[in-house]
Amino acid sequence: MQWIARTGMIGVTSAMATNRQTPPALFDRALLHARQRRAQAQGAVTFLLDRVAEDMSDRLAAVMREFHAPADLWTPGEGLAALRARLPSFQQIALGETGEEKLPFAPESLDLVVSALALQFVNDLPGVLAQIRRALKPDGLLLAAMIGGDSLTELRQAFAAAEVECEGGVSPRVAPFADLRDIGALLQRAGFALPVTDVDRVVVRYSNAFALMQDLRRMGAANVLIERRRTPSRRATLLRMAEIYAERFADADGRVRATFDIIWLSGWAPHASQQQPLKPGSAKASLAEAVKKAGES
Repeated sequence: MQWIARTGMIGVTSAMATNRQTPPALFDRALLHARQRRAQAQGAVTFLLDRVAEDMSDRLAAVMREFHAPADLWTPGEGLAALRARLPSFQQIALGETGEEKLPFAPESLDLVVSALALQFVNDLPGVLAQIRRALKPDGLLLAAMIGGDSLTELRQAFAAAEVECEGGVSPRVAPFADLRDIGALLQRAGFALPVTDVDRVVVRYSNAFALMQDLRRMGAANVLIERRRTPSRRATLLRMAEIYAERFADADGRVRATFDIIWLSGWAPHASQQQPLKPGSAKASLAEAVKKAGES
C-alpha cells in the first residue's frame, strides 16, 4: 500500500433537506460488529482511522472552547484514544453485538459528540443525527468523519464489469455512499445550526486489487450489505475483476489506485449566542446596484 495524493479540503455548506420516511435497512450491523472484532484480533489496518484521528484533534483544537461532557460514537477500536485522553469524562459508545442504533444519551446531556469512520454503516442516518441533536446541550457540537462520495469507485466498477462478463449479472459488492450535499441536508433536517461539510479525498496505491481487499477486511469494512451475495465468489470472476482493475486504474509502474473520500460533518445545537442569518429584505445595500456600479467601472 502506498499513498499518492491528498486533495485540499473543500468547504461546502449544506442544502435544504427534504422529508423522507425511514429508509430500509441496508447494512447487517451485527455482522459489522463481528468483522470489526475479528479485524482487531488479527491486527487492524488503521491508516485511514489514524489520519482522521489526527485531523479531528486539529479541528477541535481550533474550536475556542472547553468541553466537559464529550462522547465518542461507534469509532472502531481505539481510534480516538489520544483524543479521549485529552478530554475529561469522555464516554465511549462502542458498536454493540446487535448493531443497535438507539443511542443511550439523555436529552441535553452532552456538549460534544465525535465519531470517526462509523456513520457510513448506519441504516437510519437521519434518525441517528436527530438523536445526537437531542442529546446535545444548547451550543453543543457534533464533529464526525465518514466514508462517502466516490470511495472505492474503482473496485465497484471492476467488480460490476467482471460479473456482467463472467456471470451475466451484478451483485451488491460495495456499499452505496452518501455524497457531500446529502450529508449537509441531513444535518439541517436534524435541526443542527451552522451545518458544514467538507471532503478529504485520499488516493492510495496497491500492488493489485487483492491487496486492497485484504486491507478492507483488516479494517473490518468488507461487504456487510444485507443483500450481499451469500455464496463464495467464483475464482474466474475474481481474477477477471483484478484484470479489469489493473487495465483501468493502474499507473505506469503497474500499481493500482483506490479512492477514499472522507466526508467531514459538523453542526451545533442551536443557541441564542450563535450567528443568525439576516432576515429577507434587511440588507442595507442593493446587490443590483453593486453589480451595476461594477459594470460601469
